[in-house]
Amino acid sequence: MSFLILMGLAIAPGIALAIYIYFRDKYDKEPVLALLISFFMGVLSIIPTIISELFLAKIPLIEQSVFMMVFLGVAFVEELWKMFFVMIYAYRKKAFDEPYDGITYCVMVSMGFATAENVLYVIEGGWEVALLRMFTAVPAHATFGIIMGYYMGLSNFSGNSKFLLLGTALLSSTIFHGAYDYFLFVQNIPGIWLGAFVSLGVGVYLSLRAIKIHSRNSPFGTSATTDFLT
Repeated sequence: MSFLILMGLAIAPGIALAIYIYFRDKYDKEPVLALLISFFMGVLSIIPTIISELFLAKIPLIEQSVFMMVFLGVAFVEELWKMFFVMIYAYRKKAFDEPYDGITYCVMVSMGFATAENVLYVIEGGWEVALLRMFTAVPAHATFGIIMGYYMGLSNFSGNSKFLLLGTALLSSTIFHGAYDYFLFVQNIPGIWLGAFVSLGVGVYLSLRAIKIHSRNSPFGTSATTDFLT
């Protein structure tokens, strides 16, 4: 398989999911340039993420525990840097004018990150890895982004609850990310990897519900309600 086709397989899933989220915004789509910048900021976020992960991996408490490595050394670090790049660019933009925009921008950053990560894995693992991650890791990153974005979208319009909702955004995405990775990292329990697919399934369900709620409650729509992600 040629290198160009391999790179196409690595890049296509993240772009496809980003486009899907863009078109799910029914009422007030974000500027394309802002979305492209957010996507490439996600690509850039791979750099501080790798540096942070390498640093944390040397700490004995983290190095010697699969749980700590997965939840703190990987999931928390990756979600923290994604949130950071959303905060420094998209969060305070005028175009961020409804809660659904939290989902849009978080997914754009997440898909930029997932695409960069995917390229690194696919270069090393080939087309088999590309096909596997097309249906697992990349959609998983999309669900983490949607769940984070749901709460970040609420936080931008919540007044006194802003920091609580931002904390919830980071914590919830970290928990889902950590759970997904944990089931894949543990090697000594037969069949435990199936838990990753259960976790991904729950994440997909909640993500679709989050999209539906923010779309329904859009101030630019005509059928706003007071539904919640429960």
